Amino acid sequence: MAELFLVRHGQASFGTDDYDRLSAAGEQQGVWLGEYFARQGLTFDRVICGTLNRHAQTVDAILRGMGREGAPVDRHPGLNEYDFHGLFAAAAGDYPEIARLAAGSMKEHFRALRQVLQLWSEDQLGDAAPETWAHFQQRVADARAAIRHGGGQRVLAVSSGGPIAVTVQQVLAAPPSSAIALNLQIRNSSLSQFFFNADAFHLASFNGIPHLEDPERHALRTYG
Repeated sequence: MAELFLVRHGQASFGTDDYDRLSAAGEQQGVWLGEYFARQGLTFDRVICGTLNRHAQTVDAILRGMGREGAPVDRHPGLNEYDFHGLFAAAAGDYPEIARLAAGSMKEHFRALRQVLQLWSEDQLGDAAPETWAHFQQRVADARAAIRHGGGQRVLAVSSGGPIAVTVQQVLAAPPSSAIALNLQIRNSSLSQFFFNADAFHLASFNGIPHLEDPERHALRTYG
């Protein structure tokens, strides 16, 4: 069977005017993950990521850590995160408390995110949502199909928390509530491993951070 290493991007720039770029910590997380892959003797037949800046920057950091700068990288929009700003905006009129929390601390932001994702999965946001939950589910499934049929025995993919959570949910045939719960647990630069062939997709491990196990690196265990 082929093997997929599905990685969440490194820490982004939460609280700045441009979330879609890695912080210095996020770049370091990516380099350390690449160094971990190199120490394990892991190489990849194919590298793929979403079309967001933080995805490409994470791939660049990983490949730099592996000593493989300039390796070809495919892009697939199905690996992109949902538009959480758009979801909060869609909820603002009917759910002002969500908007208030979303503008607060990181802890409050994640409380608001859980609430708005639940509403979204229940089709409670109406036409104001930037995409439907069903469309999000389908494009994540399309990305997984592209990985399955794109060739390579060992594939590295960099995505975001939402698509990774939905991938696990779909592979396990779990309800939408599982995707929401998983989404809020996924750490920056974490690694989930799958085995797959033309007929099946199996989860082997979830949300691992072997490159951050050293106590001196614990401060870089982040979620944003």
